Amino acid sequence: MELYTSRLAEMHEEFGAYSEVDAAAHYARYLQGVSTDNMIELTYADRRRVHNLKYFTWVEQQGRSYQEIMSQWYDRDYWVDVRTQADEIDALIDEFNAEVGLGK
Repeated sequence: MELYTSRLAEMHEEFGAYSEVDAAAHYARYLQGVSTDNMIELTYADRRRVHNLKYFTWVEQQGRSYQEIMSQWYDRDYWVDVRTQADEIDALIDEFNAEVGLGK
């Protein structure tokens, strides 16, 4: 979120406050309106190539460790364990929503 704070300010200036109606419209268009037209079933080599692209964003931009990237690939519980962070993730979503003017 910190990476996009300036963009948020620009969008608020250009489009006004982000409303629940805006959120509903975007949800309908971009999430419920998704089709499989632009999807591809990846081979093992494709999945590995996409995984390796994370290095720049995860390590160099976000300061995560290379070991964490490797854990994402090799640790069978890595993504399952993300569910244990649901309360923390929900709190971050609530914080973001409050910051952009979308209360609960």
